[in-house]
Amino acid sequence: MKDDVVQTDRRDFLKLGATAAVTSALLTTGAYAAGSDEIKVGIIGCGGRGSGAGEDVLRAAKGVKIWALGDAFEDRAKGAQRHLEKEAKDNEDIKKFDNKVEVAGRVFTGLDAYKKVIDSGANYIILATPPGFRPLHIEATINKGLSLFTEKPVAVDAPGIRKVLEAYESAKKKNIAVGAGTQRRHQTGYLEVMKRIHGGEIGTFVGGHCHWNMGILWKTPRQKDWGDLEAQMRNWYNYTWLCGDHIVEQHVHNIDVINWAAQAHPIGVLGMGFRTRTDPQFGHIYDFFSCDFEYADGVHVASTCRQISNCDNNVSEGVRGSKGYAECNRYRINGKSVMQGRKDNLPYIAEHTDLIASIRKNEPINELKNVAESTLTAIMGRMSAYTGKPLTWKQALESRETLMPENLAFDMKLETPPVAMPGKTKFV
Repeated sequence: MKDDVVQTDRRDFLKLGATAAVTSALLTTGAYAAGSDEIKVGIIGCGGRGSGAGEDVLRAAKGVKIWALGDAFEDRAKGAQRHLEKEAKDNEDIKKFDNKVEVAGRVFTGLDAYKKVIDSGANYIILATPPGFRPLHIEATINKGLSLFTEKPVAVDAPGIRKVLEAYESAKKKNIAVGAGTQRRHQTGYLEVMKRIHGGEIGTFVGGHCHWNMGILWKTPRQKDWGDLEAQMRNWYNYTWLCGDHIVEQHVHNIDVINWAAQAHPIGVLGMGFRTRTDPQFGHIYDFFSCDFEYADGVHVASTCRQISNCDNNVSEGVRGSKGYAECNRYRINGKSVMQGRKDNLPYIAEHTDLIASIRKNEPINELKNVAESTLTAIMGRMSAYTGKPLTWKQALESRETLMPENLAFDMKLETPPVAMPGKTKFV
C-alpha cells in the first residue's frame, strides 16, 4: 500500500496533462450522461450535504432514481425524503429527465442504517455522513461491489486513510466507479487552469499557497434528551473524531488543488495552530492552522485556514512556476483569464454527470486515491500543529492514532476530548 503512494518529481511536472485532459473530455457542460441503465441511488447521511447531493444527482443525468435513504436520526432521514420528493415534483431540471424519488419502505435510521441502504438494491451509493464514518462506509460499499460517490474528506486519521487506500485497490480490481466530492476537479475554470499548468505555461513547479480563511461556522446546542453520542454527532463539525478539524473537513479542497497542480503529495510538513474560543458548544477544534508543506525538490507551499469571525476572508489557491504564476481560483495564468468568454459549469452536478457517464461507458473513473492523499495531507498538517512536531509523509501514513470511539451506542458515556496542546500532545 505504501509503495502505491507515488511522488512526482518536479522535473516531470510538465509532462503530465492526462488527468485534466481525461476529466475535461468527460465533462459535459449543458449535456448529460447518455444511456438507459437505471441509476438507483442510496444516500447515507441525510443532512444538508446529503440532501443537496441527492438533488444534484437527480439533475445530472437521465434514468436516475433516489431509491433509499439512511441516517442515524429519523428526523434527518424523513426531512431528506420530504425535500427530495418536493424537488422531484417542482424542479424543472429534474422534471425534464423524468427522474423520480421512490423510497417508500426504504428510509432507514439508526447507527446501522448504512448497512440497510447498501443492501437495499441501490447500485449507486452517496456517502454524506460526518467524515469519521467514511472509511467504514467506503469499505462496506466497495465490498458490496456498488458504484460510489463519497464526499470529502474520506477519513479523519491515518488508520482510516489506510483502509480507504485498500478500498481504492479493491475498487480497481473490481472495476468499480468511485467519484469524490472534490468538485473543483470537475469545474470548467479549474480544469482549464490545470491543463495549462500541466502544459508548461508557468514552467516547473517552484512553490504555491492555499487558504480557506473565514468566520466561525455553526454549532448545535445540546438538547436535554440527547445523550453524549447524539449531542456530538448532531454537532459533528466541532469534534475532531467526526470532522477531522476544519483543516481536514474544509481546507482539504484547497490542499487538493495544490496536490492536483503538483501531481504529487507533500513529503513533509511543519504546522501550527491553536484555539481561542471558549464556548464548549464548539467542541475542541482549533480556530486556525498555518502549515508549511514541503514537496519534492525542496518546493514549499504555504497553507492557512482560519475560522475566526470579523476578520478578512480568503479562499484561494496559487501556484508559482519557473516561468509564471497561476491564480487557480480566479482562473488566471500570468494575469490573463483562461476562460476566454466561456461560462463556468455547475461542478456539484458535473461530478455526478461524469461519474454516471463513466459507469454507462464501462470506463469507470476512480478518484479515491487522489482524495485520500489530499485528506492525509490535511491530517498531517493537523497532527503537526497539534503536537508541535514536523512530520514526514511516511510518519503520517503510519500513525497509529485512531480517533473513532469503539462500540458506538446512543447510551454510551462520551466525554469531549481535551483541546490538543502543542508541546504536550504526543504524536502516536
